[in-house]
Amino acid sequence: MKLVDQPSPNHAPRPEGAVVDILVLHYTELPLQESLDILCDGTREHCVSSHYVLAEDGMAYRLVAEDRTAWHAGRSWWRGREALNATSIGIEIVNLHGDRHDYPPGQIEVLIELCRGILARHPAIVPRNVVGHSDIAPQRKVDPGRRFPWKVLADAGIGVWPRAGARPLDGDFQKALQRFGYAPPIAVPPKEIIKAFQRHYRPAQVDGMADPETRTLLAGLLDPLGGAA
Repeated sequence: MKLVDQPSPNHAPRPEGAVVDILVLHYTELPLQESLDILCDGTREHCVSSHYVLAEDGMAYRLVAEDRTAWHAGRSWWRGREALNATSIGIEIVNLHGDRHDYPPGQIEVLIELCRGILARHPAIVPRNVVGHSDIAPQRKVDPGRRFPWKVLADAGIGVWPRAGARPLDGDFQKALQRFGYAPPIAVPPKEIIKAFQRHYRPAQVDGMADPETRTLLAGLLDPLGGAA
């Protein structure tokens, strides 16, 4: 993996005692140079950054050191916590829209290598804490998109994928989503949270309906976690 240091001024100290336990994957929605320009611009009204940017050709750019807070997650929620910048690492992957454009295999190979290094350095990032921006900001964000190969990453030991053979989940689906990590349906409609789940685990049909297939997928995630406390 080729790593280029491209320092961004947009970062802050992590809070005292903060443990990095979330890895957030994004797409840029802009070409590489425009993305780097924005993420390294300290004069914008609302400054943004990420720890890494991954180009389509597999070149990785390090913008913010992992022991610093980068500003990539925005309003966010996962497993009972809000404002996740303080405890997360963010990777921006160059793709103009992950619902429409595939991610090149070489780019994904480098992403897997980059993620494995991050996970080794931060063992508190458990598999279900490898998330997309859409997982932690339902309705507001859709990246890394429906064409992002989540199962390929899970098969490589990055993230989690539903266990096969599960029975459809009974009971309150929203509460089950919260047990796994998703936000409660307060700030956004319940349907949008289901859509976020489907974007990650059933991208072929993102309709916000808790149908049997969607319930089966969530059951296949919760079963190995013993209810996902």
